[in-house]
Amino acid sequence: MNQFFDIKIFITFCLKFILFFIFFYYGTFAIIGLTAKNGYYVEFIDHYLNYISILKISLLKGAGLIARIFGYDTILDSGDVIRVSNARGVRVALSCLGIGVMSFWAAFILSNKLTKKLKSIWLIGGLLLLWFINVWRIGLFLVSVNKGWSMPLGIDHHTWFNLAAYSAIFIMIYFFEKHN
Repeated sequence: MNQFFDIKIFITFCLKFILFFIFFYYGTFAIIGLTAKNGYYVEFIDHYLNYISILKISLLKGAGLIARIFGYDTILDSGDVIRVSNARGVRVALSCLGIGVMSFWAAFILSNKLTKKLKSIWLIGGLLLLWFINVWRIGLFLVSVNKGWSMPLGIDHHTWFNLAAYSAIFIMIYFFEKHN
């Protein structure tokens, strides 16, 4: 009986996780589609629910701060490009936003049984950490492009971000399970 209860809890967690992940991941792409002026544009969603543009701008401005640590002045160019003044830049595309890792973390936290307060703390803390990792990735990539550095081990910056982000997630899951 106890084993059945554990399996039921596990299956319930997995189903909730999958549903939350699908909601956040594909919901984000639905919002992207509904805020594109050349698609099925919905003004209300663009003005009140478009967190994607806020995320992109915050990543660009954060990356600019990282580049300044290395002595570079940066400018935002065309809404999705950050570049060093009079030098090279990088484009922050949709694949650079970290939607997958953020959706994974949000789905994991919301699938667990916790108080709303604890869920909020773990959710916001984890999302901020993932955002911070992404800001450093984009900032260091901008610096590396301008200094002519190659990617370590020949691995592209998206893969490095995924390695760092999922490592952070698994460490957070370890502490989450230990704490709860």
